[in-house]
Amino acid sequence: MATGSNGNAAGGPCACARCANPLLTAEDRAALLGPAPADTPETQAQREIRLALLRRDRVERPAIFVGAGTCGLGAGAGKTLAAVRQYLAERQIAADVVEVGCIGMCSAEPLVDVQLPGRTRVCFRAITADKVPGLLESALAGQIPAAHVLGQFRGVQLQSWLDVPYLDEHPFFSPQTRWVLANCGLIDPNSLEEYLARGGYRGLAQVLRNMTRAELCDLVERSGLRGRGGGGFPTGRKWKIALNSPGDQKYLICNADEGDPGAFMDRAVIEGDPHRLVEGMAVAAYAIGASKAYVYIRAEYPLAIKHLEHAIRQAHAAGLLGENILGSGFDLHITLKQGAGAFVCGEETALINSIEGRRGMPRPRPPFPAVSGAFGKPTVINNVETLANLPTLLELGAESFAAVGTAGSKGTKVFALSGKVARTGLIEVAMGTTVRRIVFDIGGGIPDGKAFKAVQIGGPSGGCIPTAHLDIEIDYDSLKTVGAMMGSGGLVVMDEDNCMVDVAKFFMDFIQRESCGKCIPCREGTRHMLEILQAITRSRRNESGYKALERFKGVMYLNRLAEVIRDTSLCGLGQSAPNPVLSTLRWFREEYEAHVFERKCPAGACSELLSYRIDADKCHGCTLCALKCPTEAIMGAKRAPHYIVPEKCIACGTCVSLCRFEAIVAE
Repeated sequence: MATGSNGNAAGGPCACARCANPLLTAEDRAALLGPAPADTPETQAQREIRLALLRRDRVERPAIFVGAGTCGLGAGAGKTLAAVRQYLAERQIAADVVEVGCIGMCSAEPLVDVQLPGRTRVCFRAITADKVPGLLESALAGQIPAAHVLGQFRGVQLQSWLDVPYLDEHPFFSPQTRWVLANCGLIDPNSLEEYLARGGYRGLAQVLRNMTRAELCDLVERSGLRGRGGGGFPTGRKWKIALNSPGDQKYLICNADEGDPGAFMDRAVIEGDPHRLVEGMAVAAYAIGASKAYVYIRAEYPLAIKHLEHAIRQAHAAGLLGENILGSGFDLHITLKQGAGAFVCGEETALINSIEGRRGMPRPRPPFPAVSGAFGKPTVINNVETLANLPTLLELGAESFAAVGTAGSKGTKVFALSGKVARTGLIEVAMGTTVRRIVFDIGGGIPDGKAFKAVQIGGPSGGCIPTAHLDIEIDYDSLKTVGAMMGSGGLVVMDEDNCMVDVAKFFMDFIQRESCGKCIPCREGTRHMLEILQAITRSRRNESGYKALERFKGVMYLNRLAEVIRDTSLCGLGQSAPNPVLSTLRWFREEYEAHVFERKCPAGACSELLSYRIDADKCHGCTLCALKCPTEAIMGAKRAPHYIVPEKCIACGTCVSLCRFEAIVAE
């Protein structure tokens, strides 16, 4: 496992002053952890034992943890969970079953952890329902089945398992610095007490008791924390603008409208550690003087919504939200607003329109939301990861937070690592980590012996990083030098089988469909760019009249059109819309030239540009391909080698999918 914010293994007990001393002062303890039973006052020793149990530093009976985030459930964790409960019930075994969020290694789901009294917690990978009986029979008997071991957590005063590697030494976790993800996959996301036992809400209590709003804004500005939603605007500076803007009411908005293809960071954080977000929102709202806050979250995230709603109710009941929080005189109410999946609502002014009940379309700026936002009042919009950084920032202090990262980008960044990589999942690395380290060390490289081609970073608004720049350090400024951007944190790896023209076409199709249509450059320009990309991936056989001339003319204007869209679109989404095309044109021009001049796709991904032939040595004359060919382009006698008539073939690929002898060759 990667380290937590205190530098210890996130699964082990904390050795910092926060946990060595009482969790909170006496007046805060009653509000946060709840008082000890009235008839039996809790001694310090009893309290330390209670906190140790909540942190799983010790367990009194076996505990079984099942990764039940969306990624785990998609891999079958729901059935695994049912099988665990059935096994325990049938054998009348007294054990705790805990549903936790995603620890990050999605490629190994379903994940199941087992912890026995006095022993360290062990994580097992790929535990489908049929493997549960064998796993539990061995593990509960004190025998660790090596076949599915991912690693054991570290634990002070807990006996380690012999010959079981530590999870924090696994190549997926060892390069990570887990601050935002410190609790994900470890704690019960529906337990306020577990979050409190790990230091939760202490930062909020200290801020309300010891800091003015201006002091808090100064601290965040000194830390160098920048918005993790894409633009990277300094968070403390944005807060100061809102704090100093006049208004009888101010608003805080958490942007959880995660719309980039391949991005799932916000979802995983909310599912696995919702109280971290609630605490971060309370801190941010206090800093700007907001008494009302919204979480704008995708309706497609039902589990995240469920966990967040539960966390908000718990926080209200504990006096951490609502009126006069912790006796400070500060009030805050949080409302969830579910978005309908419009990509443009990730843009802050379109998001504000949606919250107000209007169509989600961007507004001209200035005025900026920090001056005049929701309902015409000063409004700060931060995304989930930005707000989830605040508890750690307050714990470490501005200087220690700023010590991690690069000169212009401080702290860590969460990425959703997906695509053609051996180990996909959710990762958190220090700013300045190289692309190579992420793809080849954490991700395990490209599977099946394929060659790396590029990384798409930043989603539809981002760009591609080619092999030549694998050693670039990831931060807000360095990525711009290669035509990319941080974005929200989607990171899609591509190999030699990916066509970069096809990649640009995919993202341009997405952007064109998601354009709100308000401004002409974005609405019409992206449509025309998509038509040009479609034309250069089209075969001659599908052209007629002046289509070939129009195709070549469009290619000549492609770069100029992209620059016009970038310079004249109304909002940030429109201005960044051409990035996938500009980036792939810059680094993979030879692929564009092959499509334009040779009408060939070097990667073999553009089906219309492929031609097919039948290998006579492999063809058995079964006639299946000839019977299913929609244009009757395949000829030949039964039980004799067949052949394809090029003039009739439309390159649909049906024959390839049908041939049992791999006799169809695509060129």
